[in-house]
Amino acid sequence: MASRAGNDLWSEIIAEEENRDINCETKQSKQQPEVAVIYRRKNAVSNQSNDLLILTREKPNLGNENRVSWAQAPVKRVSWNRALSTRGRTSIAVAVFVDHAPQQKNQKKKTKPAIPRGKGLQPTNYDKERAYFEEVDSFELLEESPSPKNIWTKGVKSEDIVKTHLSSVLEKWLIRRRLNHSCGPSRSLSTILGTPRLLNEVPYICDYSSVRTPEKGSALICSSVPPIQECKFCLTGTSVSGNVIPSRKSNNALPSMTEGGCEGIADGVRNLSLASRPSSLFSHRCEDFAALLEFCGQSAPSTLSDVFSKYCDPKSIVKVGEGTYGEAFKAGKTVCKVVPFDGDLRVNGEVQKRAAELFEEVALSRTLNHLRGDGGHTHDNNCTTFIQTIDAKVCQGQYDNALIRAWEHWDNKHSSENDHPKEFPEDQCYIIFVQEHGGQDLESFVLLNFDEARSLLVQVTVALAVGEAAYEFEHRDLHWGNILLSRKDSATLQFNLEGKSLNIRTFGLLISIIDFTLSRINTGEDILFLDLSSDPELFEGPKGDKQSDTYRKMKEATEDCWEESFPKTNVLWLQYLVDILLLKKTFDRTSKDERELRSLKKRLNSYGSAKEATADPFFRELFVDNAL
Repeated sequence: MASRAGNDLWSEIIAEEENRDINCETKQSKQQPEVAVIYRRKNAVSNQSNDLLILTREKPNLGNENRVSWAQAPVKRVSWNRALSTRGRTSIAVAVFVDHAPQQKNQKKKTKPAIPRGKGLQPTNYDKERAYFEEVDSFELLEESPSPKNIWTKGVKSEDIVKTHLSSVLEKWLIRRRLNHSCGPSRSLSTILGTPRLLNEVPYICDYSSVRTPEKGSALICSSVPPIQECKFCLTGTSVSGNVIPSRKSNNALPSMTEGGCEGIADGVRNLSLASRPSSLFSHRCEDFAALLEFCGQSAPSTLSDVFSKYCDPKSIVKVGEGTYGEAFKAGKTVCKVVPFDGDLRVNGEVQKRAAELFEEVALSRTLNHLRGDGGHTHDNNCTTFIQTIDAKVCQGQYDNALIRAWEHWDNKHSSENDHPKEFPEDQCYIIFVQEHGGQDLESFVLLNFDEARSLLVQVTVALAVGEAAYEFEHRDLHWGNILLSRKDSATLQFNLEGKSLNIRTFGLLISIIDFTLSRINTGEDILFLDLSSDPELFEGPKGDKQSDTYRKMKEATEDCWEESFPKTNVLWLQYLVDILLLKKTFDRTSKDERELRSLKKRLNSYGSAKEATADPFFRELFVDNAL
């Protein structure tokens, strides 16, 4: 009975399910079908047009939601644009027009053909470039000068002006350097004065008939260069002091100047090796010494006593000062500055100066003499503030008894910081600068009042301005030991600055500027200067020291390029002088005077040269006619 009841239950469930299915089918037949568009791309091989697949899905009835029927119907492709313009489908329209063709591979770059065996790379032909540079090298720069060569001055053409003795000696110096090929690189003067010059521009030095084109194995000879007495390094026999001096090699021993010169850079480097330097340096020093002798008008060195005896009784010689490189002695109305040079013995811990350096200092001193109108030289720029160099002589031997006595007397009174001159050897060489007596240096001179301080500043400023205008002059070492002062009866002093006459109130004080060792000057033909970059210790002085600080400021202003003109260096030393007057000099002054000095120092920062500084209001009252 139980089984019968179970069979009736299952039959009722099956019948109910069949009735439900029939009802669902009836409702679905009455509903409209929904059409969904599905896009399909046919294969490219087919020739038929792209069709659309139409997915028809009937609305679901209860219990039958997942039944879906599919149908395919062809649709024209034109309708795609309209169908694809619906929102969110724009990207599909773009994709339809994409080129689906297979991408081509990038073409390989063409490579150079392989070099056949047995044939190496051919060297690059530089014939055109070589010809160009040979043409450039064949051109010789005649001169480098701030002014043109052919100019007219007051109706007189510059070519008609006779060259001074200074110019001729400088040119002889250069010609001799070119003829002596054994010399090594010049330490100073050949670099400074090494402006190329054609031989036919100096007929008064070279005889054309004696100059021949160098041939292979022959040397360039200029027989018309005047013979000069051999120096202490070149003389055969005895020196002034009686010592035996080694002989010099003959000219035949000099290396010849072949037609092609050095065959390469390697040969040139070998020629400058350490093994060859002693002989080159030996010849170089001989030539410098000979040129200095000629410049001083001598054929052989003199003795110290011979030079001093021309100006005073040797017993009256008095030492008046000293420096790192020499001593200063008063001889009558002159002061003789004695500087040892070209020796191996260190002087006061420093290497002795060389003849080339002293040659420059002598040339510079004589050039500044022209500002005084010496030798008939007239300029639009004149002044007498730069010390007058009366003479310069080369001497050899030891200090005589009169000089030793004067030196020891100074040492007992002032405790000299220099080495005793007895330490010099018997063949030591010196140069003596015979100069006018300019007075006492600023370090020891006693200023009386503010007017004298103003007179000091205005005379130094205008003198530097005159030097700038005439020769691009820069002193570069104008500390208080290089300014001499003396009292005279004259109330005014005359200067000529670029054709303008200036009369300055002196208040009875006269200034002289000395020591041009570090100075720079443009003579119009050559530039004389000392390359201070080779002396780094000069800029390592104590910080806060006014003189050491000025050296460092000068290095910054010149950017360590000492050959060029930087008149700002003169302004830096004017500021130094103002500091000296404020900090280290005692004289009658008021607080107002000190404020004027400080204001002057600040205004000096805005000036680029001493010439510009002459227009400062501080100096206005000191010009008698107010010409500025």
